[in-house]
Amino acid sequence: MRSPVHAANVVATSQPLATEAGLDALRRGGNAVDAALAAAITLTVVEPVSNGIGSDAFALLWDGDTLHGLNGSGRAPGSWTRDRFAGRSRMPRRGWESVTVPGAVDAWRRLSERFGALPFASLFTAAVHYAEHGFPVSPLIAAAWARSAARAEAAAGTDAAARAG
Repeated sequence: MRSPVHAANVVATSQPLATEAGLDALRRGGNAVDAALAAAITLTVVEPVSNGIGSDAFALLWDGDTLHGLNGSGRAPGSWTRDRFAGRSRMPRRGWESVTVPGAVDAWRRLSERFGALPFASLFTAAVHYAEHGFPVSPLIAAAWARSAARAEAAAGTDAAARAG
């Protein structure tokens, strides 16, 4: 039989290093928003196939009195009209026509400024550390990278953005 665990704070993610980043934010005096942001930012490095710095972000926050919502979805480029995509049965899954202007980083900044207790830049500490020094890659991420390698190598612009090999 498992013993119950009692804690004042909880951080849960799909990746232990991101969870630890959120817990570290709490240990440094941060609040739930700081913990969520530190974890989300770290996920962009340690689990990039599920979370990316070029993605969107959405939040619902209750401050005890008011429910706050934030839509951090990216916008389409101004020149993209409905006519550009008219007649297509579905949206492209890859390439320039499949992306919007990223909204996540601006959403993180806005959440941090309005609701956070820690300096925004400090929420990137773990992510920067793992990006610079490496981290154990999970089997899930390794398999996803292996599946995507050939497609990435064939994509236009890869030679300018990726190291040889």
